[in-house]
Amino acid sequence: MKRRDFLKSLSAAGLVGFSSSVPAEAVGESPQMRGRVVMVQRPGIVDAQERADAVKLANMLDAAVERLFEEKADKIWRTLFSPRDVVGLKVNCLAGRGLSTRTELTQAVVDRLTKAGVPHEQIIIWDRRDRDLQRAGYTLNSGKGVQCCGNDRAGFTEHVYEFGAAASQLSLTLMRCTAVINLPILKDHGIVGMSGALKNFFGAVNNPNKYHMNCGDPFVADVACLPPIRQKVRLTICDALTAQYEGGPPFMPEYTWRLESLLVAVDMAALDRIAWQMIDEKRRQVGLPTLEKAGRKPTYILTAGDAAHRLGETDPMKIEWIRI
Repeated sequence: MKRRDFLKSLSAAGLVGFSSSVPAEAVGESPQMRGRVVMVQRPGIVDAQERADAVKLANMLDAAVERLFEEKADKIWRTLFSPRDVVGLKVNCLAGRGLSTRTELTQAVVDRLTKAGVPHEQIIIWDRRDRDLQRAGYTLNSGKGVQCCGNDRAGFTEHVYEFGAAASQLSLTLMRCTAVINLPILKDHGIVGMSGALKNFFGAVNNPNKYHMNCGDPFVADVACLPPIRQKVRLTICDALTAQYEGGPPFMPEYTWRLESLLVAVDMAALDRIAWQMIDEKRRQVGLPTLEKAGRKPTYILTAGDAAHRLGETDPMKIEWIRI
């Protein structure tokens, strides 16, 4: 089955856009989407004041999803999401303005969901804390329009969800959503090696501080396997306009580079495997040791692809990395 046919099958079977009971295999673990990562790069999209051109960024997003699914962008969004969905946009704002999911990218996603028929009140931008969202440039809102709030205001489940070594209460915002779009950034992490698609869901649990030992292995993969996360993530769009190769997770501008790229995938493990490779390549260019030689090899990414987790493809030889 080709990827275009895959979208048709989802639509015909009603496997997406209907309820929180979407099976994981419907999107995130589909064989047709496994190991496929699209990187779109547009030099000059960020100006000297670090502002992104919103129109060009939206065009980048369309180009990436069209290449990923081999279908027109409008049809992709209508197929993946329905007007009955409550869609969570999991941004990453821990590092504040300069190294957080850009508001321009999030707005482009909101615009496409709206065009697909998802009401504004059913779109929720969320992360760990209200103050993180505000520092990154987002406006908190619990009234009319697109919702925006941190877990510290929304709260967590009473129930503890478990997988492997992970046992956590989950964000009530996550639980309210029927679908999630993962919007991480690409950066070095001083404890677990790097932070990308999988690590972004530490922002969905009440106790991420418990999961950083042993370079986050297997905890990052285990958290991503908690059923409400695994079953709801339908698309990952990594903001790599500005990336950081050392000194993370805080924003340290002296260690950033202007990559001016988006990485888009359904397969989170494959996306992170490519991101790891890119950070190592940049570190070599500036004379730093690789993450492995620095003692921070992000082995949790490899664990995510093992038989117990099955979160995606982590063998570089089997990953289809498309650059446009």
